[in-house]
Amino acid sequence: MTHTLTPETQRLFSTLVRGAAQAITDYRMIEDGDRVMVCLSGGKDSYTLLDILLHLQKRAPIDFEIVAVNLDQGQPGFPTHVLPEYLTRLGVRHDILTEDTYSIVKEKVPEGKTTCSLCSRLRRGILYRHAREIGATKIALGHHRDDILETLFMNMFFGARLKAMPPKLQSDDGTNVVIRPLAYLAERDIERYAVAKGFPIIPCNLCGSQENLQRRVVGEMLEGWEREHPGRLQNILRSLTRVTPSHLLDRDLFDFASLSVQPVEGDKGFDGEEYPEREFLAGLREMTLIQ
Repeated sequence: MTHTLTPETQRLFSTLVRGAAQAITDYRMIEDGDRVMVCLSGGKDSYTLLDILLHLQKRAPIDFEIVAVNLDQGQPGFPTHVLPEYLTRLGVRHDILTEDTYSIVKEKVPEGKTTCSLCSRLRRGILYRHAREIGATKIALGHHRDDILETLFMNMFFGARLKAMPPKLQSDDGTNVVIRPLAYLAERDIERYAVAKGFPIIPCNLCGSQENLQRRVVGEMLEGWEREHPGRLQNILRSLTRVTPSHLLDRDLFDFASLSVQPVEGDKGFDGEEYPEREFLAGLREMTLIQ
């Protein structure tokens, strides 16, 4: 069931659309003639992603197709009717895939261990294969800003790597392009929109209830930062777009060994920070973003 949107929710949706449209434009996620396979899990993020892309499909000055795809992984009690009925009401072309990855994960992963890694690899392989079968040129996932930042800190804390989640990448098999149009959007805004819309949310009973996930701990840390210092998460995201390799420690990114006594650009190590006047994601117009 969908709800009648209040003016406040309409404004929220416009904000979400502007942020997604800017991300799509910044990274050339969607181009004229694309067939975009939108992966739906039944969660708030993928429902919101589909809403935004359907809106942009009508308004953007390019033509692209949308195919919604859900993977039924054989979880006990999974409501198989929910997504087909919802997508049929919307009039959206959709495919429902059925693969019992649930049993494989439960068999291979010891009780009490996190299942996300194996589950995601199995799911990824199935979705990549289907994208090739239907001729999809892009695979759209519902990861948002908070997912990207959680991944950044997970890699720093537990993998000793400065690595996040890219807004656009080539798939492991080299035959697909994965895009994340919600990369600039805050989870709290997506959640507010999902509640207002009354999406028929399908919980993940396989991994969503595992309380020992380190990602959850990192997520709570980020939420605490944002409560105490509003805007901090947006600044961290922004920092990922303004990287200075010469001021990090990676010798593969910058040739420290060959630095001369007289640097060509001068020493900026003690210079004041430079802040552009225009705020990140501010002053945008929806219809100019996808070109």
